[in-house]
Amino acid sequence: MEEAQGQYYSSTQQEYALPHDGGGRSQLNGQGNCGTGIIGLKKRGHGTRSWIKIDQDGNTQTVTLDKATIMRHCSLPSRDLRLLDPMFIYPSTILGREKAIVVNLEQIRCIITADEVILMNSLDGSVGQYRSELCNRLQKEKADDLPFEFRALEMALELTCTSLDAQVKELEMEIYPVLDELASSISTLNLERVRRFKGHLLALTQRVQKVRDEIEHLMDDDGDMAEMCLTEKRRSSDMYPLNDCLNTLTSSSGKVISKSAPNSPERSISGIQMLPRAFSIIGNSGKHGSSMGSSDDGERIQPLEMLLEAYFIVIDNTLNSLLSLKEYIDDTEDFINIKLGNIQNRLIQFELLLTAATLVATVFAAVTAVFGMNFETTVFDYPSGFHWVLVVTGITCASLYFSFLFYFKYKKVLPG
Repeated sequence: MEEAQGQYYSSTQQEYALPHDGGGRSQLNGQGNCGTGIIGLKKRGHGTRSWIKIDQDGNTQTVTLDKATIMRHCSLPSRDLRLLDPMFIYPSTILGREKAIVVNLEQIRCIITADEVILMNSLDGSVGQYRSELCNRLQKEKADDLPFEFRALEMALELTCTSLDAQVKELEMEIYPVLDELASSISTLNLERVRRFKGHLLALTQRVQKVRDEIEHLMDDDGDMAEMCLTEKRRSSDMYPLNDCLNTLTSSSGKVISKSAPNSPERSISGIQMLPRAFSIIGNSGKHGSSMGSSDDGERIQPLEMLLEAYFIVIDNTLNSLLSLKEYIDDTEDFINIKLGNIQNRLIQFELLLTAATLVATVFAAVTAVFGMNFETTVFDYPSGFHWVLVVTGITCASLYFSFLFYFKYKKVLPG
């Protein structure tokens, strides 16, 4: 562990050159600026973090690294390291760089190089599972044809897809009984539970959708997949260094110019005249190399493309399950709305009947109120005259009520 820390850990202290022409005052200001700069670096988060390093043989080491060391070792810009910062919440991302692959998939945040994985140490269970599963696979399956970076990326994709699929199944087991219960009996408690589950469903759908879109984006871009072939790039750089290209250009001219030879005007003119020819040679070789390189890239990225396609199918099935669940929730909501609409229609019909009955009762009460006044009429000359008035008024009101019912049924306002 001490050797690993000595290899990767670099101190953030730097020596500052102070101007001496300004006297003691300038030196004092320089020291003050130096201290302020160091404090500013610490405030900006250039402190060290605990990382887990996994090599090709499955051996693990816990090392302490700072951002500057990782940036130099993996040739990464600082913005890529922000994706791995647990203080920020970024969507799932897979980036292919010159010497590394930056992976941010759910809780798995790591940097994959051609010969090691630098995994951010965390107490989350998925980090420990990724560490143990990758080490076991590297130790048991040493004869695998896939490069190391593809195997590490495959493990990250496998655990991420498995975790998301397990969360989707757990959500299905919880939400289906609640929806069935809500469809049978509408209550405030069931509506609140469905609302909470629907918010969880939308958040999970966004996470799954982002992982799917990231894999699809990599599959559609051959250049990004070619950038992720770290082992092949390192092998190609070892086999065809830059000096070979320079030697090829020198040998193509057929002449070797000595450094100690004087530059004559004729030689300089001929050198200027040779520039277009040299550029044409480079262009022809570039066209030939690009055609060869495109075919080589196609063969090189084929294993990665097949790997991404396999997990794209898995994550796409998970997304389809979420969409089916969302459609089931929408169907349940439509059913509830139809059910509530039916209840509302019944209430309106009952209110209509009550209104008609109230109108008839008002007519009957108006007639009785009129005859309750003290005025002279021949009806009161008969002992049973007022009773006949009440009977005739009641029959008339009943006939009026049934006329209303017949009219409502004729207009299909009430069920037949």
